Amino acid sequence: MNPALLEQTFPGLDVDFLGPKQSGKVRDIYARDDRLILITTDRLSAFDHILGLVPFKGQVLNQLSSFWFEQTRDIVANHFLESPDPNVTIARKCRALPVEVVVRGYISGVTKTSLWYQYSQGERTIYGMDFPDGLNKNDQLPLPVITPTTKAAKGGHDELITSKEIVQKGLVADALWEEVCTAALALFARGQEVAARGGLLLVDTKYEFGLSDEGQLLLIDEIHTPDSSRFWTMSSYDEVRAGSERNGNQEQEVVEPENFDKEFVRLAYAERGYIGDGPPPPLEQELAAQASQRYVECYERLTARSFSAGRFPVADRVAENLRTYFGQQ
Repeated sequence: MNPALLEQTFPGLDVDFLGPKQSGKVRDIYARDDRLILITTDRLSAFDHILGLVPFKGQVLNQLSSFWFEQTRDIVANHFLESPDPNVTIARKCRALPVEVVVRGYISGVTKTSLWYQYSQGERTIYGMDFPDGLNKNDQLPLPVITPTTKAAKGGHDELITSKEIVQKGLVADALWEEVCTAALALFARGQEVAARGGLLLVDTKYEFGLSDEGQLLLIDEIHTPDSSRFWTMSSYDEVRAGSERNGNQEQEVVEPENFDKEFVRLAYAERGYIGDGPPPPLEQELAAQASQRYVECYERLTARSFSAGRFPVADRVAENLRTYFGQQ
């Protein structure tokens, strides 16, 4: 990657005429009447911390989510209205449900809420579900499972929660939670189908849902991006599985499939001994560049489209396009 591109990252911006800004880990959010303006930055968040900036990341996330929202409208309605800039989504305002819906097709992960982390610590009842002995890291599960988490307040950590607890605690009503789970599993199946066309396995993903003023269930935030999902290349996963079988599944150092997602960065941090406790080390430029290349390739594999970078500097372009969209001089 051209080193100059590392200087063109987009940390976010203030758009005064849109009013107060709410900053999430990755997005800057403004509210205007019945709409939300979601500005997706290049900030990379992992282990519930912002680690640094990754070139093109915000554009990839925004445009990939736009693609997926269109691809899944027949499954569940969503909040997407339009995109006046490669880094911006105009969305319907709604009331977000207070849980994150994580669907997993494989037992994997390095964060403390991941199936593999819990399983490797000796747990066999995880998220209210029983798992057998003898599973290996990255094994495919017989069927995808839903492993929800709470939504942490700013600076906090997401926590494990079971479907039963979600209903018992009144976080989501029973019938609505059933509707959410049905939609999530259908979305995951669609994601796996489309990913396979690009030679990728959709390993796991996070969905967020909300309710419109009329009480309609809406898919919100983002969908099947390298931030919210884990993707492996089919070829590398097949090679890893074949190698494991040749060795008789004996205990040995785990060889990871090739990642096209944020897990690439998480694994690099885990190798250095960091899995979320205390302040994280800063994101090194070389790792940021490698992550950027994976984000872009993931976009191209999933959409079957060539990635075209928006005009630099990103902040100036976003501000100009928003002024035009809202009729500001």
